[in-house]
Amino acid sequence: MRMIIFILFGIFICHEVVYSQTTQKIFLSEYATSDDDPCLYVFPAQGVKTGAAVIICPGGGYQMLALQHEGFDVANWFAQKGVTAFVLKYSLGKFDGSGFKHPKMLNEAKQAMRIARFNANQFGVNQNLIGIMGFSAGGHLASTVCTHFDNGNKLSSNPVDTVSSLPNFCILGYPVINMEGDHTHWGSRRFLLGPTPSMEDIEYVSSEKHVSVATPPTFIFSTSDDASVPIQNSVSYYLALRQKGIPAELHIFEHGAHGKGLLNDDFALKQWADLLENWLQRWNVFGK
Repeated sequence: MRMIIFILFGIFICHEVVYSQTTQKIFLSEYATSDDDPCLYVFPAQGVKTGAAVIICPGGGYQMLALQHEGFDVANWFAQKGVTAFVLKYSLGKFDGSGFKHPKMLNEAKQAMRIARFNANQFGVNQNLIGIMGFSAGGHLASTVCTHFDNGNKLSSNPVDTVSSLPNFCILGYPVINMEGDHTHWGSRRFLLGPTPSMEDIEYVSSEKHVSVATPPTFIFSTSDDASVPIQNSVSYYLALRQKGIPAELHIFEHGAHGKGLLNDDFALKQWADLLENWLQRWNVFGK
């Protein structure tokens, strides 16, 4: 349900009731024609604001989005700790390849980062303290932004397009990383690239191959017996980060099902929220 529609700072904004909560919704394109178009749901920081922000990419294998437990619930957690949170609703693929495909999802995530950064003052955010977070396939999307960011198009007539899409920090929950080899999550690959992808596209979105010295500090969490996305995805990305000297923290729990999100009742896995909070404090995202 929409409430109050207006144009501000080159972005299309409305207010919408999301799961019984009224929140701001920003369309990624000023030419959005449908409520289903890609957008950002905004969860303003509460209490003592830290000046940080995070864009959250829910998982779902590029075929659906786990918006609640890997999106809205996580955004509320950040907001309650003084961090402005944005949940990204990005485009999805189809099994037969007729849906959206790469690079559309990556371009949308990069645009989300630009929108948050360009409008940082309006959101009470430090433009140099905006991170990205993703779960499962959303983790893959977050990692591709961190490895294929750009500095913006300085010649664009749209000022939003002129700013950098480089996140300042990255958080990955049981991420899809590898797009070729024995540890590939084939569903994510098919829905992202279609049934007959080119080797060039496969290589381009294999994030472990594109870590650079500019890739942001990264926190990774996964489980050894994840039956959906093999742990080798997290390990390969961590090793690539360390090879380039990027600060990184990797937590691998012995047991735990895939897709649990940040806040869950698993006795062991629920610790990862505390571990993440400690890491974010060290990077000045959370207050001391």
